[in-house]
Amino acid sequence: MSAKQVGLAERLRLAREQAGLSQGQVAKQLGLHRPSISEIEAGRRNVSAHELASFSQLYGVSVEWLTGTAANQNIDRSRVELAARQLAQMAPEDLNRVLDLLSALRQEKGTDE
Repeated sequence: MSAKQVGLAERLRLAREQAGLSQGQVAKQLGLHRPSISEIEAGRRNVSAHELASFSQLYGVSVEWLTGTAANQNIDRSRVELAARQLAQMAPEDLNRVLDLLSALRQEKGTDE
């Protein structure tokens, strides 16, 4: 398995998890079998251009992010978008706890510099 396949497989798994979908749900949405999704995420099955576009649309990320060809700026933006989708699904009290944690991390980093 090439490094390129590993990167794609990891990004597909991460994007699926961040989208809050199971492998079975993705398979159903894309008209594939669940073991196919497992094989793709393990890097043991190639992904066609059509499948890649379908994953991108389903997960709400760019093909460039999935393939690792995006500039670092685009990768960072996609990661923020993935995090935002996760945050949007949180209960208000949990979201407040996360925001408090982020504030504390920023303050801590400010004192170390």
